[in-house]
Amino acid sequence: MEIDESGLYNKLLDYNNILYLCHRNADPDALGSAFALKEAIGGTVGVIDGCDRVATQIAKQLDIDYIVNPQGDYDLVVVIDTSTPAQLNGYELNTYSVIDHHATTVLNENASFHLHRNRSSTAEIVLDILKSIGAPILRRVAYALICGIITDTGNFRHASADSFKAVAELLELSGIEYSEVMDSLSAVPQAVSMRIALIKSAQRASIERVDDWIIVTSNVSSFVGSAASSLISLGADVAFVAANVDGMVKVSARARRCAIHSGVNLARLMEDISAKYGGTGGGHEGAAGMDVTGDSDEILASCIGYVKVSLGKHCQ
Repeated sequence: MEIDESGLYNKLLDYNNILYLCHRNADPDALGSAFALKEAIGGTVGVIDGCDRVATQIAKQLDIDYIVNPQGDYDLVVVIDTSTPAQLNGYELNTYSVIDHHATTVLNENASFHLHRNRSSTAEIVLDILKSIGAPILRRVAYALICGIITDTGNFRHASADSFKAVAELLELSGIEYSEVMDSLSAVPQAVSMRIALIKSAQRASIERVDDWIIVTSNVSSFVGSAASSLISLGADVAFVAANVDGMVKVSARARRCAIHSGVNLARLMEDISAKYGGTGGGHEGAAGMDVTGDSDEILASCIGYVKVSLGKHCQ
């Protein structure tokens, strides 16, 4: 059942022990959104397999408490910023709801209720929830939500007008200086292992040219999302990076705005191809991922084929 912002709050009042659950390797958007809801409504913040390096730094800075791989009986699990069950590493969901902004969200199908908005970040949705119930937005909450919006929009490269409005409102409400947030985010160093993965993704890149479009695929052992983004920065129009992890093939994809406007929809691509290979996938038009089984080279070839068809249909 889909509900609006005030309806979500009224539903949450029916439960006493709520877990706000973030996807594996939780990013600032997921963690900040969960933290904001916990502060306003009560409950516990949980993450699967920990947080990424930026979210970890924000949690330390703001003293955000969270449980890694939470166990126990909760009256309700609110799944935050998560589009597929694979992102929860098999966490058993019984009574649950979903708050999400991805283009495709498989988890909505079996949720008791869900709130979905086509926004650039989940933090923007959570801000609307807090405003709808008249909750005070304190400095720590505002800071966490601002970090979530900035990072999930790629420092506003993928932001909408609503993203800018949300950050401006949070800055005004809290008295936080924008430069203060940016200085904090830029101070988080890249891990050596990530830097190595990015270099290896470039070394192993396979390039396919379709007219004036450049499609790049690669393989690394970790940091597939960052690797795909780095290939876009190097000049790819669409990039797919795969990793073989515990018998699964994890694929992350990124696309330039021009490719999206020309017919490429990575969310739909990942959803369709993951079904073919017995997995789950989804995300945004320009940034998506999937967890599947099979041969990584064959799966990447399927991704390239899908992109070719998408671009071809647009040109017809």
